[in-house]
Amino acid sequence: MRPLFAAVLLATATSVTMVPAAAEPVHDATAAELPQLMTLYRALHAAPELSRQEVKSAARMAAEARKAGFTVTEKVGGTGVVAVLRNGSGPTLLIRTDMDGLPVTESTGLPFASKVRATTADGVETGVMHACGHDTHMASWVGTLRNLAAMKGQWAGTLVMVAQPAEEVGLGAQAMLADGLYTRFPKPDHAIAFHDSAGLQAGVIGVHSGFTFANVDSVDVVVRGVGGHGAYPSTTKDPIVLASRIVGALQTLVSRELDPQTPGVVTVGSFHAGAKHNIIPDEAKLLLTVRSYTDDSRKQLLDGIARIARGEAIAAGVPEDRMPTVTVEQTYTPATFNTEPLSGELRTLFTQRFGEARVREVPATMGGEDFSRFYLADKSIQSMIFWVGGVPTDKWAAAQAGGAELPSLHSATWAPDAEAVIGTATEALTAAALNVLKK
Repeated sequence: MRPLFAAVLLATATSVTMVPAAAEPVHDATAAELPQLMTLYRALHAAPELSRQEVKSAARMAAEARKAGFTVTEKVGGTGVVAVLRNGSGPTLLIRTDMDGLPVTESTGLPFASKVRATTADGVETGVMHACGHDTHMASWVGTLRNLAAMKGQWAGTLVMVAQPAEEVGLGAQAMLADGLYTRFPKPDHAIAFHDSAGLQAGVIGVHSGFTFANVDSVDVVVRGVGGHGAYPSTTKDPIVLASRIVGALQTLVSRELDPQTPGVVTVGSFHAGAKHNIIPDEAKLLLTVRSYTDDSRKQLLDGIARIARGEAIAAGVPEDRMPTVTVEQTYTPATFNTEPLSGELRTLFTQRFGEARVREVPATMGGEDFSRFYLADKSIQSMIFWVGGVPTDKWAAAQAGGAELPSLHSATWAPDAEAVIGTATEALTAAALNVLKK
Protein backbone atom coordinates (compact mmCIF):
# COMPACT_ATOMS: atom_id res chain seq x y z
CA MET A 1 0.00 0.00 0.00
CA ARG A 2 1.41 3.36 -0.96
CA PRO A 3 1.98 5.92 1.81
CA LEU A 4 -0.43 8.81 2.29
CA PHE A 5 1.12 12.24 1.87
CA ALA A 6 -0.05 15.44 3.49
CA ALA A 7 1.44 18.06 1.17
CA VAL A 8 1.09 18.42 -2.60
CA LEU A 9 2.59 20.27 -5.52
CA LEU A 10 0.65 21.24 -8.63
CA ALA A 11 2.47 19.32 -11.33
CA THR A 12 0.35 20.27 -14.33
CA ALA A 13 -2.85 22.15 -14.99
CA THR A 14 -4.84 18.93 -14.68
CA SER A 15 -3.18 16.87 -11.98
CA VAL A 16 -1.79 17.07 -8.49
CA THR A 17 1.35 15.27 -7.40
CA MET A 18 1.71 14.22 -3.79
CA VAL A 19 5.04 14.71 -2.04
CA PRO A 20 6.12 13.63 1.45
CA ALA A 21 5.56 16.06 4.31
CA ALA A 22 7.32 16.46 7.62
CA ALA A 23 6.06 14.44 10.57
CA GLU A 24 2.67 15.72 11.74
CA PRO A 25 0.49 14.00 14.40
CA VAL A 26 -2.87 13.96 12.58
CA HIS A 27 -1.33 12.91 9.29
CA ASP A 28 0.85 10.25 10.90
CA ALA A 29 -2.03 8.82 12.95
CA THR A 30 -4.18 8.61 9.83
CA ALA A 31 -1.42 6.96 7.81
CA ALA A 32 -0.96 4.37 10.56
CA GLU A 33 -4.69 3.54 10.54
CA LEU A 34 -5.05 3.46 6.77
CA PRO A 35 -4.24 -0.23 6.15
CA GLN A 36 -6.95 -1.30 8.62
CA LEU A 37 -9.38 1.25 7.24
CA MET A 38 -8.87 -0.09 3.73
CA THR A 39 -9.63 -3.60 4.97
CA LEU A 40 -12.81 -2.25 6.56
CA TYR A 41 -13.70 -0.38 3.37
CA ARG A 42 -13.39 -3.48 1.21
CA ALA A 43 -15.61 -5.45 3.61
CA LEU A 44 -18.24 -2.71 3.62
CA HIS A 45 -18.07 -2.35 -0.17
CA ALA A 46 -18.70 -6.07 -0.65
CA ALA A 47 -21.69 -6.08 1.72
CA PRO A 48 -23.90 -3.04 0.97
CA GLU A 49 -27.40 -2.72 2.40
CA LEU A 50 -30.37 -0.78 1.07
CA SER A 51 -31.90 2.22 2.83
CA ARG A 52 -33.53 1.31 6.16
CA GLN A 53 -31.98 -2.16 5.92
CA GLU A 54 -28.50 -1.19 7.22
CA VAL A 55 -28.47 -3.73 10.06
CA LYS A 56 -25.00 -5.23 9.57
CA SER A 57 -23.40 -1.91 8.60
CA ALA A 58 -24.83 -0.27 11.72
CA ALA A 59 -23.64 -3.13 13.92
CA ARG A 60 -20.13 -2.76 12.51
CA MET A 61 -20.11 1.00 13.12
CA ALA A 62 -21.37 0.48 16.67
CA ALA A 63 -18.73 -2.15 17.38
CA GLU A 64 -15.93 0.07 16.08
CA ALA A 65 -17.09 2.99 18.24
CA ARG A 66 -17.32 0.82 21.36
CA LYS A 67 -13.80 -0.48 20.81
CA ALA A 68 -12.59 3.13 20.70
CA GLY A 69 -14.20 3.89 24.08
CA PHE A 70 -17.43 5.63 23.01
CA THR A 71 -20.80 5.19 24.70
CA VAL A 72 -22.93 3.72 21.94
CA THR A 73 -26.69 3.65 21.36
CA GLU A 74 -28.08 1.63 18.48
CA LYS A 75 -31.43 1.61 16.63
CA VAL A 76 -31.89 5.38 16.76
CA GLY A 77 -34.41 6.32 14.09
CA GLY A 78 -34.36 2.77 12.74
CA THR A 79 -30.82 1.51 12.22
CA GLY A 80 -29.02 4.71 13.27
CA VAL A 81 -26.05 4.67 15.64
CA VAL A 82 -25.07 7.43 18.06
CA ALA A 83 -21.62 7.20 19.71
CA VAL A 84 -20.73 9.77 22.38
CA LEU A 85 -17.33 10.57 23.86
CA ARG A 86 -17.27 13.17 26.63
CA ASN A 87 -13.92 14.79 27.28
CA GLY A 88 -14.40 17.62 29.73
CA SER A 89 -15.92 21.04 29.28
CA GLY A 90 -16.17 22.48 25.77
CA PRO A 91 -18.26 22.55 22.59
CA THR A 92 -20.27 19.62 21.26
CA LEU A 93 -19.41 18.43 17.75
CA LEU A 94 -21.49 16.06 15.61
CA ILE A 95 -19.74 14.15 12.82
CA ARG A 96 -22.00 12.16 10.51
CA THR A 97 -21.58 9.28 8.14
CA ASP A 98 -24.33 7.75 6.03
CA MET A 99 -24.52 3.98 5.59
CA ASP A 100 -26.97 2.94 2.86
CA GLY A 101 -26.22 1.51 -0.54
CA LEU A 102 -28.23 1.81 -3.76
CA PRO A 103 -30.35 -0.60 -5.85
CA VAL A 104 -27.62 -0.78 -8.52
CA THR A 105 -25.96 -3.93 -9.87
CA GLU A 106 -22.21 -3.33 -9.68
CA SER A 107 -20.04 -3.55 -12.78
CA THR A 108 -16.74 -2.08 -11.58
CA GLY A 109 -14.78 -5.31 -11.94
CA LEU A 110 -13.21 -4.80 -8.51
CA PRO A 111 -12.05 -8.03 -6.82
CA PHE A 112 -14.25 -7.15 -3.82
CA ALA A 113 -17.24 -5.99 -5.90
CA SER A 114 -20.67 -6.44 -4.38
CA LYS A 115 -22.63 -9.52 -5.36
CA VAL A 116 -25.42 -8.70 -2.94
CA ARG A 117 -29.03 -8.88 -4.06
CA ALA A 118 -31.94 -7.59 -2.04
CA THR A 119 -35.57 -6.57 -2.30
CA THR A 120 -36.51 -2.91 -2.23
CA ALA A 121 -39.40 -1.46 -0.22
CA ASP A 122 -41.38 -1.55 -3.48
CA GLY A 123 -40.85 -5.30 -3.79
CA VAL A 124 -38.27 -5.16 -6.60
CA GLU A 125 -35.37 -7.63 -6.44
CA THR A 126 -32.14 -5.88 -7.39
CA GLY A 127 -28.40 -5.87 -7.09
CA VAL A 128 -27.06 -3.60 -4.35
CA MET A 129 -23.95 -1.43 -4.56
CA HIS A 130 -22.23 1.39 -2.69
CA ALA A 131 -22.50 3.45 -5.87
CA CYS A 132 -22.50 6.72 -3.92
CA GLY A 133 -19.39 5.98 -1.88
CA HIS A 134 -20.98 5.62 1.54
CA ASP A 135 -18.50 2.83 2.23
CA THR A 136 -15.68 5.40 2.03
CA HIS A 137 -17.71 7.63 4.35
CA MET A 138 -18.08 4.90 6.96
CA ALA A 139 -14.40 3.93 6.84
CA SER A 140 -13.38 7.59 7.24
CA TRP A 141 -15.83 7.99 10.14
CA VAL A 142 -14.20 5.04 11.89
CA GLY A 143 -10.72 6.41 11.21
CA THR A 144 -11.75 9.79 12.62
CA LEU A 145 -13.23 8.42 15.83
CA ARG A 146 -10.16 6.24 16.37
CA ASN A 147 -7.89 9.25 15.89
CA LEU A 148 -9.87 11.46 18.22
CA ALA A 149 -10.16 8.81 20.91
CA ALA A 150 -6.38 8.43 20.85
CA MET A 151 -5.88 12.24 20.93
CA LYS A 152 -8.08 13.08 23.93
CA GLY A 153 -5.28 15.10 25.43
CA GLN A 154 -5.48 17.53 22.49
CA TRP A 155 -9.14 18.53 22.71
CA ALA A 156 -11.94 19.23 25.16
CA GLY A 157 -15.69 18.95 24.78
CA THR A 158 -18.13 16.30 23.58
CA LEU A 159 -17.93 14.31 20.38
CA VAL A 160 -21.16 12.86 18.94
CA MET A 161 -20.47 10.43 16.09
CA VAL A 162 -23.64 9.68 14.10
CA ALA A 163 -23.99 6.78 11.66
CA GLN A 164 -27.15 7.64 9.76
CA PRO A 165 -29.42 5.34 7.76
CA ALA A 166 -31.54 6.09 4.71
CA GLU A 167 -29.73 9.11 3.27
CA GLU A 168 -30.45 7.95 -0.26
CA VAL A 169 -34.21 8.20 0.32
CA GLY A 170 -33.95 11.40 2.35
CA LEU A 171 -35.47 9.90 5.50
CA GLY A 172 -32.62 8.97 7.83
CA ALA A 173 -31.68 12.29 9.43
CA GLN A 174 -35.31 13.19 10.02
CA ALA A 175 -35.95 9.79 11.60
CA MET A 176 -33.00 10.15 13.97
CA LEU A 177 -34.07 13.67 14.98
CA ALA A 178 -37.63 12.45 15.56
CA ASP A 179 -36.22 9.69 17.77
CA GLY A 180 -34.58 12.23 20.08
CA LEU A 181 -31.15 12.85 18.58
CA TYR A 182 -31.08 16.36 20.10
CA THR A 183 -32.88 15.46 23.34
CA ARG A 184 -31.60 12.00 24.29
CA PHE A 185 -28.02 12.88 23.37
CA PRO A 186 -25.85 16.02 23.64
CA LYS A 187 -27.11 18.65 21.19
CA PRO A 188 -24.30 19.82 18.91
CA ASP A 189 -22.92 23.31 18.53
CA HIS A 190 -21.25 22.22 15.28
CA ALA A 191 -22.04 19.54 12.67
CA ILE A 192 -19.59 18.30 10.01
CA ALA A 193 -19.74 15.70 7.24
CA PHE A 194 -18.11 14.99 3.89
CA HIS A 195 -19.11 13.35 0.62
CA ASP A 196 -16.87 11.66 -1.92
CA SER A 197 -16.90 13.34 -5.33
CA ALA A 198 -16.94 11.91 -8.84
CA GLY A 199 -16.08 15.35 -10.19
CA LEU A 200 -12.80 16.01 -8.38
CA GLN A 201 -9.40 14.35 -8.65
CA ALA A 202 -8.65 11.89 -5.86
CA GLY A 203 -7.49 13.62 -2.69
CA VAL A 204 -8.72 17.10 -3.67
CA ILE A 205 -11.09 18.79 -1.21
CA GLY A 206 -14.04 20.81 -2.51
CA VAL A 207 -15.57 23.54 -0.34
CA HIS A 208 -18.48 25.94 -0.74
CA SER A 209 -20.24 28.38 1.61
CA GLY A 210 -23.99 28.98 1.67
CA PHE A 211 -26.43 26.73 -0.20
CA THR A 212 -24.49 23.62 -1.21
CA PHE A 213 -27.17 21.00 -1.96
CA ALA A 214 -30.71 21.63 -3.18
CA ASN A 215 -34.28 21.15 -2.00
CA VAL A 216 -35.48 17.92 -3.62
CA ASP A 217 -39.22 17.47 -4.20
CA SER A 218 -41.03 14.62 -5.92
CA VAL A 219 -44.29 15.54 -7.66
CA ASP A 220 -46.91 13.28 -9.27
CA VAL A 221 -49.22 14.77 -11.90
CA VAL A 222 -52.18 12.67 -13.02
CA VAL A 223 -53.59 14.13 -16.25
CA ARG A 224 -57.17 13.00 -16.74
CA GLY A 225 -59.00 13.13 -20.03
CA VAL A 226 -61.82 11.34 -21.79
CA GLY A 227 -60.67 8.18 -23.55
CA GLY A 228 -61.94 6.57 -26.71
CA HIS A 229 -61.07 5.08 -30.07
CA GLY A 230 -57.84 6.27 -31.69
CA ALA A 231 -59.65 6.63 -35.02
CA TYR A 232 -62.10 9.17 -33.57
CA PRO A 233 -60.02 11.60 -31.48
CA SER A 234 -62.66 14.31 -31.80
CA THR A 235 -64.89 12.31 -29.46
CA THR A 236 -62.20 12.33 -26.73
CA LYS A 237 -60.16 14.66 -24.56
CA ASP A 238 -56.72 13.16 -25.22
CA PRO A 239 -54.68 13.10 -21.97
CA ILE A 240 -51.47 12.27 -23.86
CA VAL A 241 -51.63 15.43 -25.93
CA LEU A 242 -52.59 17.43 -22.83
CA ALA A 243 -49.76 15.91 -20.77
CA SER A 244 -47.33 16.72 -23.58
CA ARG A 245 -48.43 20.35 -23.49
CA ILE A 246 -47.94 20.37 -19.73
CA VAL A 247 -44.40 18.96 -20.07
CA GLY A 248 -43.46 21.69 -22.50
CA ALA A 249 -45.03 24.48 -20.45
CA LEU A 250 -43.31 23.33 -17.26
CA GLN A 251 -39.95 24.23 -18.78
CA THR A 252 -40.95 27.91 -18.73
CA LEU A 253 -41.10 27.90 -14.94
CA VAL A 254 -37.32 28.10 -14.76
CA SER A 255 -36.61 29.85 -18.06
CA ARG A 256 -39.29 32.56 -17.78
CA GLU A 257 -40.61 32.77 -14.22
CA LEU A 258 -37.69 32.35 -11.83
CA ASP A 259 -35.25 35.23 -11.53
CA PRO A 260 -32.42 34.40 -13.99
CA GLN A 261 -29.97 34.37 -11.07
CA THR A 262 -32.11 31.95 -9.03
CA PRO A 263 -31.29 28.29 -9.74
CA GLY A 264 -34.06 25.78 -10.30
CA VAL A 265 -34.74 22.49 -12.06
CA VAL A 266 -38.03 20.91 -13.15
CA THR A 267 -37.45 17.49 -14.72
CA VAL A 268 -40.15 15.11 -15.92
CA GLY A 269 -38.56 11.76 -15.28
CA SER A 270 -41.49 9.53 -16.21
CA PHE A 271 -44.43 9.78 -18.64
CA HIS A 272 -46.80 6.81 -18.64
CA ALA A 273 -50.02 6.54 -20.61
CA GLY A 274 -52.01 4.06 -22.65
CA ALA A 275 -51.69 0.38 -23.45
CA LYS A 276 -52.65 -0.08 -27.12
CA HIS A 277 -52.02 1.59 -30.47
CA ASN A 278 -55.61 2.48 -31.26
CA ILE A 279 -56.96 3.44 -27.84
CA ILE A 280 -56.81 6.95 -26.40
CA PRO A 281 -56.52 6.37 -22.66
CA ASP A 282 -58.43 8.08 -19.89
CA GLU A 283 -55.30 9.38 -18.14
CA ALA A 284 -51.55 9.93 -18.27
CA LYS A 285 -49.16 10.12 -15.34
CA LEU A 286 -46.09 12.33 -15.00
CA LEU A 287 -43.42 11.92 -12.33
CA LEU A 288 -41.32 15.02 -11.64
CA THR A 289 -38.23 15.90 -9.65
CA VAL A 290 -38.06 19.57 -8.66
CA ARG A 291 -34.87 21.23 -7.38
CA SER A 292 -34.43 24.63 -5.73
CA TYR A 293 -32.45 26.32 -2.95
CA THR A 294 -34.65 28.83 -1.14
CA ASP A 295 -38.10 28.36 0.39
CA ASP A 296 -39.47 31.10 -1.89
CA SER A 297 -38.18 29.56 -5.12
CA ARG A 298 -39.39 26.12 -4.00
CA LYS A 299 -42.90 27.47 -3.43
CA GLN A 300 -42.85 29.33 -6.73
CA LEU A 301 -41.98 26.18 -8.66
CA LEU A 302 -44.46 23.92 -6.87
CA ASP A 303 -47.28 26.44 -7.18
CA GLY A 304 -46.39 26.93 -10.85
CA ILE A 305 -46.65 23.21 -11.59
CA ALA A 306 -50.19 23.09 -10.20
CA ARG A 307 -51.17 26.28 -12.07
CA ILE A 308 -49.80 25.10 -15.42
CA ALA A 309 -51.40 21.66 -15.14
CA ARG A 310 -54.81 23.19 -14.46
CA GLY A 311 -54.41 25.98 -17.01
CA GLU A 312 -53.48 23.64 -19.84
CA ALA A 313 -56.42 21.38 -18.96
CA ILE A 314 -58.80 24.32 -19.10
CA ALA A 315 -57.36 25.35 -22.48
CA ALA A 316 -57.92 21.79 -23.73
CA GLY A 317 -61.58 21.86 -22.69
CA VAL A 318 -61.28 19.23 -19.97
CA PRO A 319 -64.37 19.27 -17.72
CA GLU A 320 -63.95 20.48 -14.13
CA ASP A 321 -64.42 17.01 -12.67
CA ARG A 322 -61.50 15.76 -14.81
CA MET A 323 -58.95 18.43 -13.89
CA PRO A 324 -55.38 17.12 -13.31
CA THR A 325 -54.37 16.16 -9.79
CA VAL A 326 -50.98 17.35 -8.55
CA THR A 327 -49.50 15.61 -5.51
CA VAL A 328 -46.29 16.81 -3.83
CA GLU A 329 -44.74 14.14 -1.61
CA GLN A 330 -44.83 15.38 1.96
CA THR A 331 -41.37 14.05 2.75
CA TYR A 332 -38.75 16.00 0.85
CA THR A 333 -35.05 16.69 1.20
CA PRO A 334 -34.42 20.30 2.24
CA ALA A 335 -31.51 22.31 0.90
CA THR A 336 -28.17 22.03 2.69
CA PHE A 337 -26.61 25.29 3.88
CA ASN A 338 -22.95 25.61 4.87
CA THR A 339 -22.73 28.26 7.55
CA GLU A 340 -20.18 30.92 8.32
CA PRO A 341 -17.87 31.29 10.10
CA LEU A 342 -17.34 27.50 10.22
CA SER A 343 -17.08 27.07 6.43
CA GLY A 344 -14.47 29.81 6.10
CA GLU A 345 -12.50 28.53 9.09
CA LEU A 346 -12.34 25.00 7.70
CA ARG A 347 -11.47 26.22 4.21
CA THR A 348 -8.49 28.05 5.73
CA LEU A 349 -7.59 25.04 7.88
CA PHE A 350 -7.69 22.64 4.95
CA THR A 351 -5.66 24.97 2.74
CA GLN A 352 -2.97 25.32 5.40
CA ARG A 353 -2.87 21.55 5.90
CA PHE A 354 -3.15 20.22 2.36
CA GLY A 355 -1.96 23.16 0.25
CA GLU A 356 -3.80 25.35 -2.23
CA ALA A 357 -3.57 22.76 -5.01
CA ARG A 358 -5.71 20.33 -3.02
CA VAL A 359 -8.43 22.69 -1.81
CA ARG A 360 -10.84 24.02 -4.43
CA GLU A 361 -13.84 26.32 -4.30
CA VAL A 362 -16.61 24.34 -6.00
CA PRO A 363 -20.08 25.40 -7.12
CA ALA A 364 -23.26 24.36 -5.38
CA THR A 365 -25.01 21.27 -6.73
CA MET A 366 -28.63 20.48 -7.49
CA GLY A 367 -28.18 17.10 -5.84
CA GLY A 368 -29.82 16.42 -2.48
CA GLU A 369 -28.34 15.59 0.92
CA ASP A 370 -30.36 15.22 4.11
CA PHE A 371 -27.39 16.28 6.25
CA SER A 372 -29.27 19.57 5.92
CA ARG A 373 -31.72 18.54 8.62
CA PHE A 374 -29.15 18.59 11.41
CA TYR A 375 -28.74 22.34 10.88
CA LEU A 376 -32.38 23.09 10.11
CA ALA A 377 -33.47 21.46 13.37
CA ASP A 378 -31.60 24.23 15.21
CA LYS A 379 -30.16 27.08 13.16
CA SER A 380 -27.87 28.13 16.00
CA ILE A 381 -25.67 25.20 14.93
CA GLN A 382 -22.62 25.85 12.74
CA SER A 383 -22.70 23.30 9.93
CA MET A 384 -20.55 22.26 6.98
CA ILE A 385 -20.36 19.40 4.49
CA PHE A 386 -17.41 19.25 2.10
CA TRP A 387 -16.35 17.12 -0.85
CA VAL A 388 -13.35 14.81 -1.16
CA GLY A 389 -12.41 13.90 -4.73
CA GLY A 390 -12.32 10.23 -5.67
CA VAL A 391 -11.49 10.18 -9.40
CA PRO A 392 -8.30 8.10 -9.83
CA THR A 393 -5.40 10.24 -11.11
CA ASP A 394 -4.94 8.32 -14.37
CA LYS A 395 -8.64 8.53 -15.22
CA TRP A 396 -8.72 12.21 -14.27
CA ALA A 397 -5.79 12.95 -16.60
CA ALA A 398 -7.41 11.00 -19.45
CA ALA A 399 -10.70 12.84 -18.98
CA GLN A 400 -8.98 16.23 -18.91
CA ALA A 401 -7.23 15.32 -22.16
CA GLY A 402 -10.60 14.53 -23.71
CA GLY A 403 -9.97 10.83 -23.96
CA ALA A 404 -12.38 9.40 -21.41
CA GLU A 405 -15.80 9.90 -19.86
CA LEU A 406 -15.96 9.83 -16.07
CA PRO A 407 -18.73 7.88 -14.34
CA SER A 408 -20.96 9.83 -11.98
CA LEU A 409 -22.05 9.02 -8.48
CA HIS A 410 -24.78 6.34 -8.58
CA SER A 411 -23.13 4.77 -11.64
CA ALA A 412 -22.64 1.00 -11.67
CA THR A 413 -19.01 1.70 -12.65
CA TRP A 414 -18.14 4.26 -9.94
CA ALA A 415 -14.92 3.00 -8.31
CA PRO A 416 -13.20 5.83 -6.45
CA ASP A 417 -9.57 5.83 -5.38
CA ALA A 418 -10.76 4.77 -1.96
CA GLU A 419 -7.36 5.07 -0.31
CA ALA A 420 -7.07 8.72 -1.32
CA VAL A 421 -10.66 9.46 -0.27
CA ILE A 422 -10.42 7.74 3.10
CA GLY A 423 -6.95 9.05 3.91
CA THR A 424 -7.82 12.62 2.97
CA ALA A 425 -11.25 12.62 4.60
CA THR A 426 -10.03 11.03 7.84
CA GLU A 427 -7.23 13.54 8.15
CA ALA A 428 -9.52 16.46 7.27
CA LEU A 429 -12.28 15.41 9.67
CA THR A 430 -9.80 14.82 12.48
CA ALA A 431 -8.14 18.19 11.94
CA ALA A 432 -11.53 19.92 11.74
CA ALA A 433 -12.62 18.29 15.01
CA LEU A 434 -9.42 19.30 16.78
CA ASN A 435 -9.98 22.85 15.54
CA VAL A 436 -13.60 22.99 16.77
CA LEU A 437 -12.81 21.30 20.09
CA LYS A 438 -9.45 22.93 20.72
CA LYS A 439 -8.55 23.58 24.34
